[in-house]
Amino acid sequence: MTQTLTDVPTPPPTTKAATRTDKHSQRHRTNTLRRRNTALGWSFIAPNFIGFAVVTMVPIILLFYMAFTDWNALGTPNWIGVDNFERLARNGTFRAAVAQTFYYAIPHIILTGILALGLAILLNQKLRGVAFFRAAAFFPYITSIVAIAIVWNLLFSPDYGPINQLLGLLGVADPPGWTTSTNWAMPAVIIVGTWREMGYYMILFLAGLQTIPRELYEAAKVDGASAWNRFLHITWPSLRPTTFFVTVILAIDSFKVFDLIQVMTDGGPGTSTYTISYFIFQKTLGQDSTGEFGYASAASLILFFICLAMTVLQFVVNHQTDIVAKPRWWPLPLVAGLICFIIAIIAFCARIDLGLGWVGWTIAFVICFGFMVAMTSVWGKRIVK
Repeated sequence: MTQTLTDVPTPPPTTKAATRTDKHSQRHRTNTLRRRNTALGWSFIAPNFIGFAVVTMVPIILLFYMAFTDWNALGTPNWIGVDNFERLARNGTFRAAVAQTFYYAIPHIILTGILALGLAILLNQKLRGVAFFRAAAFFPYITSIVAIAIVWNLLFSPDYGPINQLLGLLGVADPPGWTTSTNWAMPAVIIVGTWREMGYYMILFLAGLQTIPRELYEAAKVDGASAWNRFLHITWPSLRPTTFFVTVILAIDSFKVFDLIQVMTDGGPGTSTYTISYFIFQKTLGQDSTGEFGYASAASLILFFICLAMTVLQFVVNHQTDIVAKPRWWPLPLVAGLICFIIAIIAFCARIDLGLGWVGWTIAFVICFGFMVAMTSVWGKRIVK
């Protein structure tokens, strides 16, 4: 039986009200799904964020207040303004701690970065047993710091340590006293710190190396490029994001070094291995603790701003490298700022009046730094346009 056209049911006419209802229903489902995904995401990050807020963020916020108070952790904090910072500026031990912090940080950053990169390049080759050598290079980083300090103190022993015995066999008549010498204690700590941490940063460089396409090296070999040219024009530019991350993390870790010095030299001999972190520990929980938590908080705030300045400086330099349309004199503010910063540190640590004084040179560094940030922003906007 055939069905005529008049018997076919026709859909009801679509009205504007029905269209608005469908759109409203779809929007409601979308919003519900978005809220559900947001709640699910917060459920994953909330435990870690709460722990970070309670253990890290809240103490840092309180630090900014405690640095301007006189507080012994028992009574009520007494607001004293900048008196703690004035005491630190007159404290010879703190000035020595600042100098020793830079003495450790700068060689440690350079040596660890170079050796880690060299190890990464070497262990990125197709060698027999390369996995074993990678694990062996990384193993010191996960070894107990106390065990490392005990073993290296035995190696550095001036009387029966194998290092001095080896130097004696090589003809060194007066080998160093290492951890018992005020001149050699910090170099000994730098050696151990570099040996311990270069394996960790080697892993980071190794991860960056494995993202570089092999075709680039093969094409360079075909064109006759030497190993140095391949490193200079392929490896190094490709590793710049990894190098930036490594230098930032390495600089922060170097400036706040504490554990290795605590278990290896205990700040001695004298104050030859005192750092800012060790100074803070001694003022609060150490054997010579005075219970001046407000005073120690002021020292912590200074260490915080040193690490912040180093980190932001590296961010600005890294951003400037990405910018092409910039004048030829663009490195001048950076060089001038670094010179002012070095002069300020030397004037503060040695208490030498170098014309402007350490405060004046610090202000000059901030001005150069601010100018560099402003010009970087201007050049970046020009590139975007």
